[in-house]
Amino acid sequence: MTRQEARDQFIKTAGWASAQVIPLAGDASNRRYLRLRSGEGSTAVVMDAPPDHGEDVRPFVSIAEHLYRSGLSAPKIIAQDAESGFLLIEDLGDALFAKEMERDPNLIAPLYEAATDVLTYLHGVNAPPLSVYDSATTVPLAALAFDWYQLGATGAVDRAAKSEFCEAFEAVIKPYDSDLSVLIQRDYHAENLIWLPQREGVARVGLLDFQDAMIGHAAYDLVSILQDARRDVGTDIEARMLDRFIAKNALVRDDFLAAYAVFGAQRNLRILGVFARLCLRDRKAHYVDMIPRVWGHVQTNLRHPALRNVARILNASLPAPTDDVLKTLTAKCGSCSGP
Repeated sequence: MTRQEARDQFIKTAGWASAQVIPLAGDASNRRYLRLRSGEGSTAVVMDAPPDHGEDVRPFVSIAEHLYRSGLSAPKIIAQDAESGFLLIEDLGDALFAKEMERDPNLIAPLYEAATDVLTYLHGVNAPPLSVYDSATTVPLAALAFDWYQLGATGAVDRAAKSEFCEAFEAVIKPYDSDLSVLIQRDYHAENLIWLPQREGVARVGLLDFQDAMIGHAAYDLVSILQDARRDVGTDIEARMLDRFIAKNALVRDDFLAAYAVFGAQRNLRILGVFARLCLRDRKAHYVDMIPRVWGHVQTNLRHPALRNVARILNASLPAPTDDVLKTLTAKCGSCSGP
């Protein structure tokens, strides 16, 4: 049976055999999404996540049910075939935060406020048992900037510089291992959030991409939404949302800003490496276009005094994404299987 035949069988079994099938935009993973529209006009979304391509829908189901039970707008699970990698989920619509803010700039501040308040609410809910996003995990992920970005830009990985970076960065981020207690969705940004103004409070924010959730630091998802790899967020909005989050959670400002910079550096270094890998290994060259914005976030975070030693190492070893570097990465699209 082909993948399409298996999907059609799943849709039929779920009771939507006569529905119109409309492809939806995918993401950086191997998952595909299809909207089903019945003759009466009701809709649902099929997630097609092939297990033979490394996908597993079970984490999505588990986290979705946790978020939904907690009062947040994760999509309801209507039907599932976890073994085959198919889900039928609630259709939260097309009002992505990114699209809504582009359509009406007056919504920018209210939407970021709503997204920030979801994190405050979520962090007050007991998290389910999940893997911990600790220094043993975060340091190697940050080092992807060497494994893929430096490799693609220069043709080689500077092993000595990478080792020096890992040692210095571990010294900075490891002290936070004792402060990892909240669920982090890890891909919390304006293209993964749906505006649901007909709902109330934190339920107005539809959540889409959370299957990689872990237990982490309260700063992590705030960095994800405010230092967006895919769209520019005004420095005024970032500052206002930081103030809002700090005030609502009664945090010590200087301590939280230090953590925000450290986890911001970690996240954006990881993305720098992942975007380079998506081009070099996975033939997705368009991710190179976002590298300059990610680099800007890295540089912003490295200006914090807590990262002074890390900044010294990175600024001496990673090349800035000049036009020549970006052209080099694009020219090598699909040519590299790994460091």
